[in-house]
Amino acid sequence: MTTSGFDPRSQLSRTALIVWTAAVLVYVMAITGRTSMGVAGVAAVDHFHINAAQLAVFTSVQVGTYALVQIPMGILIDRFGARRLLFAGALIMAIGQIILGLTTSYSVAIFARVLVGAGDASAFLSVMRILPFWFPLKHTPLFTQLTAAVGQAGQFLSAVPFLALLGASGWRLAFLSLGGTGVLVALAANILIHDSPTEVRTKRTGSLLDVLRLPVCWMGFFNHFTMLMPLIVFNLLWGMPTMTLGMGLDESQAASVLVINTIVTILAGPLHGIISARAGRKRELFSLGYTVLLLVSMIAFFMSTTPRGFLAIATLAGLLGLLGPAANYGFDTVRESLPHAVVTTGTGLANMGGFSAAMISAQGIGLLLAHYSDGVWTWADFRIAWWAVFVVWIIGIIGLVLTRALALRSPGPAVES
Repeated sequence: MTTSGFDPRSQLSRTALIVWTAAVLVYVMAITGRTSMGVAGVAAVDHFHINAAQLAVFTSVQVGTYALVQIPMGILIDRFGARRLLFAGALIMAIGQIILGLTTSYSVAIFARVLVGAGDASAFLSVMRILPFWFPLKHTPLFTQLTAAVGQAGQFLSAVPFLALLGASGWRLAFLSLGGTGVLVALAANILIHDSPTEVRTKRTGSLLDVLRLPVCWMGFFNHFTMLMPLIVFNLLWGMPTMTLGMGLDESQAASVLVINTIVTILAGPLHGIISARAGRKRELFSLGYTVLLLVSMIAFFMSTTPRGFLAIATLAGLLGLLGPAANYGFDTVRESLPHAVVTTGTGLANMGGFSAAMISAQGIGLLLAHYSDGVWTWADFRIAWWAVFVVWIIGIIGLVLTRALALRSPGPAVES
């Protein structure tokens, strides 16, 4: 029996799991850094002496940077490999957190968040690049969701130990600890991660223009846009102030809501991997149903003229965690449709969706709060401000419907009706 045609991905190996675990560890740190400002938002107002619109800039700049560098980062990963970009990205994130811990200057802190966003941009794309090299292709949708699910442990780290350290020891030590941990993770990634079993990268055979022309990539963009945007806005910045200042929950209750969201997201991830694998090219139809359900639920939540209670926000956070992982469905469609040499670039375009939308919505909330509140944020102010999210969300749903229709008619990579 010949072994000349053996595919190293045909079975799971111990080395593949080690490589994936090391890469996911970088992603966990990326999520920790990404969500750290969400739990530190109220503290940041006091630390930097800023208002709501200025606070929103932290998230807008971070996710805006993340979104803007997705395509360049995808090109770099396709060119130089995932290991190098994961190492560099982890170091850049760590430097950003260290600067943030040391400064009391608002402008310097904004620059630090730019670094965090730029470094963060390498993490998820690099893991997506690694998966097809190390795992059987039939399992990649599951491992895509497992990656996203395990990465949400970073939200737990920010909501529990980081928040506890912030409250007990202050701003500086909390962020310096994040930076120091990030350096250690970067070193581990550089040692343990390999781009492929043979460390051979394919020659680039496509262009950015080719990717931009494909409706299937834009369908991935709007799938990500509609499913991830509300989760980002809630977890990265405005969830904690809405719960503590708008609803009157104490900090521990608000943190427990974020933990509930994290746990549900982690548990739901593998389920979405199975759904995506079985739904195939019809998976975006599932996303449409999910996102409409989420939108209606969130609008209903804010319809009340009096603040909702803990059970209501915990249920909403759980629903976001249950359905939010469908944001990754588009990555599976892109991976199945594009040549391998440009698949990371296409994934980068798709991955811009949720973060671009979150940048606009988060800043919109800040501007509306600054305009309508008298300096003290109330439930009535948040009810108005969250309409910034709903308007952007509706635009994304329209975009998903239209791009799927274009993908159905495209002579290139298409989806089945």
